[in-house]
Amino acid sequence: MDLALSQEDETFRAEVRRFLDEKLTPDLREAGKRTGGVLTDPPATTKWHRALHEKGWVAPAWPKEYGGPGWSEMQRYIFASELAAAHAPVLPNFGTRMCGPVLMKFGRPDQKAFYLPRILSGEDRWCQGYSEPGSGSDLASLQTKAVRDGDHYVVNGTKIWTTHAHFANRMFCLVRTSSTGKNQEGISFILIDMKTQGLMVQPIITLAGDHEVNQVFFDNVRVPVENLVGEEGQGWTIAKYLLEFERGNAYAAALEAKFKSVREAAQIERADGMRLADDPDFARKLAEMDIDLMGLMVTEHRVMSQLASGQNPGPASSLLKARGTETSQRISELSIEALAFYIAPFEPEARKQGANVAPIVPMHGLVFMPQYLNSRAATIYGGSSEVQRNIMAKLILGF
Repeated sequence: MDLALSQEDETFRAEVRRFLDEKLTPDLREAGKRTGGVLTDPPATTKWHRALHEKGWVAPAWPKEYGGPGWSEMQRYIFASELAAAHAPVLPNFGTRMCGPVLMKFGRPDQKAFYLPRILSGEDRWCQGYSEPGSGSDLASLQTKAVRDGDHYVVNGTKIWTTHAHFANRMFCLVRTSSTGKNQEGISFILIDMKTQGLMVQPIITLAGDHEVNQVFFDNVRVPVENLVGEEGQGWTIAKYLLEFERGNAYAAALEAKFKSVREAAQIERADGMRLADDPDFARKLAEMDIDLMGLMVTEHRVMSQLASGQNPGPASSLLKARGTETSQRISELSIEALAFYIAPFEPEARKQGANVAPIVPMHGLVFMPQYLNSRAATIYGGSSEVQRNIMAKLILGF
């Protein structure tokens, strides 16, 4: 496979870099560099979303008919690579990457007309109501119920690990509308206003000291039946479609940016009187990671080539999800090794944008420990690595 960019792609990359030079202000870059979790918090994301929306680039995968740029697979990959390299704030993608595509495929015309423009503008911030205390990777066992009462569903139950629910004003949610037949057959996909009476968001503080996830409780929450997406009982089909977007991320670009930080730290940190980068053992680990990242990038390019030609990549999204998240964990482990005992201080306040607290941890490694702690969950959310391997075994090996 020829990994060199075409002249057209080189021209596009130059355009992206000019845009970043102009719009990615120092405060936004600082916020991106200080992101220790999965997403950057407002107000940085609000400002960055607005800049991308004005350019027409906030939803890279959307077709032009719905307000997207209509980019090719390679253009989207280039865009993601440049954002990661420039330390742009990491935007929540629950609207643009998940709910939006679902509405395009399964939504009614009135739902598309109302919600899609609001996703693009940032007027609506979405969160994902999937996992429950007893239903994570086994999503079909979910128990949050929605009982029909006239023109409304009455929702009772709870969702957990709900990322950015405390910032969101809307949730797309899987609920059980029937208890007969197979578990999958009784699930429906509904849209919920987070300000609805009876809905409560409780924070969950991570080991890294961040408030990024939550538990959401529903106590007789009344949701209009018109907020049902697709048909009643079609939620499992919609959920599987959405997971293709959640799992089919391009990982190599963001991981390369994180790995670059580890390499830079290895040029600064010293061990046994020498730079860590010159230590044979650590240098070998860096070289092995370089090779693994190249392999991941080639795989992603192959998948992009298949998508561009209209082919179905099959289990590739599971392969990339498993490989990408496990590589992320290994990079974070290298970062911990690079910083040694400096990694120990717990100082989440130093990572806040505009913080005036002088960190004990060197600035080049300020987010190493929070990224390490947060990445522990990466091989669980979106479908655990074990689930992904089962999918690959079934679709590739026929087991």
